[in-house]
Amino acid sequence: MKNSESLKKNKDFQLVYRKRNSKANNLLIMYKAENQLNKNRIGISVSKKVGNSVVRHRLARLIRESYRLNEQSFLIGFDVIVVAREKAKTSNYAEIRSALLHLFKIQKLMVNSKN
Repeated sequence: MKNSESLKKNKDFQLVYRKRNSKANNLLIMYKAENQLNKNRIGISVSKKVGNSVVRHRLARLIRESYRLNEQSFLIGFDVIVVAREKAKTSNYAEIRSALLHLFKIQKLMVNSKN
């Protein structure tokens, strides 16, 4: 991920959650906050309610790969948290990618979306 890094600290996650700027679709929930940096930071959260560790890690990898392959289309300077919903556990890569791009569009984080 060229213009991005991972959100890892609980403190950083809590700052984004407190902004309460979220959008959702049937597979994913996305929270965003500006970060005053010249890069994006992405956090991925998959609850134990979604499935066992194999399922959770598979979803995290699909979300991370979807983000990585479309990274050039996203605006820079945001902290983004993507939370997988329980319905996502049976989804394939194309469905996760579509859901992620949909959320980036409605959050107005796409380079060619109108702000």
